[in-house]
Amino acid sequence: MGRLFWKFFFALWLAQLTAGLGMWVEVRWQSPDTQETAVSADATPSHATHKEPPGGPLVPIVAAFLTSVMFSAGLAWYLSKPIRHLRSAFGALAEGQLAVRAGPAMGRRRDELADLGRAFDDMADRIGTLMDAQRRLLHDVSHELRSPLARLHAAIGLARQQPEEANASFDRIEREAGRLDDLVGEVLTLSRLEAGVLGARPRDFDLGELLDAILTDARFEAAAKDVSVQCTGLDASEIPVRGHAELIYRAIENIVRNAIKHTPPGSTVMVELAPAADERHLGLAVTDQGPGVPEAQLESIFEPFFRGADDPSGYGLGLAIAHRAVAAHGGSINACNRPSGGLRVNLILPKNLPRNLSQPPEKKPS
Repeated sequence: MGRLFWKFFFALWLAQLTAGLGMWVEVRWQSPDTQETAVSADATPSHATHKEPPGGPLVPIVAAFLTSVMFSAGLAWYLSKPIRHLRSAFGALAEGQLAVRAGPAMGRRRDELADLGRAFDDMADRIGTLMDAQRRLLHDVSHELRSPLARLHAAIGLARQQPEEANASFDRIEREAGRLDDLVGEVLTLSRLEAGVLGARPRDFDLGELLDAILTDARFEAAAKDVSVQCTGLDASEIPVRGHAELIYRAIENIVRNAIKHTPPGSTVMVELAPAADERHLGLAVTDQGPGVPEAQLESIFEPFFRGADDPSGYGLGLAIAHRAVAAHGGSINACNRPSGGLRVNLILPKNLPRNLSQPPEKKPS
């Protein structure tokens, strides 16, 4: 039972105790013990006189009534004050005042109402974080779209001014259109993940087969850069996993491609598949031999549109998509610098998609 229950309990108990005490006093004053009997030597009991208490029985009744009124008023004030603060905070939040907090108004309370105030503050913090992320995403998307659109306009203008260079301008337009298509696709994927829309329903698939397909494409891409892609822990046996294969594919592919991009020519990107701490999870690590990432930026690399000072290329969405895709499956992802140089990205994936993260069943047509 919660603390608020015990406060109500003791309040009612004290109210009843006060009422019972008033009744006891009334009965006590009316009892023979409080009577003063004056009996003369030849008097009979019928001559006994009864002395009423000062004010009669009305005094204890009025005292008990006033006590109960004051106690009830104090209890009502004590319980209604935080509720008024919460109502005011909810109204301010509904009007868009995301900085409003209810916790400070609760004072030193330690009951369910104070817990409700803290829960409101947590909710307001979360809403504020989501709104900031949305505004930042809109700003970053508009900024990223501006550059390829400007190059498109420049290529169109060049084609009109110099018809003999039309083919080169058309090639530029085609490349920029492809970049816009890639950017819009990644933004849509990121938006769906942040909204909790995971796409197709979860299914059983072989992680080993999926990883083999990723490595085949990665080796083809890495060959152009003279980079080797190796894998350990991937044997011929199946690795059954339940989840959204498309998202897992996208997450691992983005991490491997990011490693290939940052590792120098002639080096190796290593993909290690190993059991996790318990049998319900799998561990996957991707390491490169690049310059690594400053320690202060290790967590920021999973934020949308984050790019290091020495990496102006790309859109900064690959690792953000990987982070959200892994989190949507109840897994975890982190990065660390290797002592010998390079970056190591660690993934922990559950073999079975948690029930509370699964796609809800489709509604039956009415």
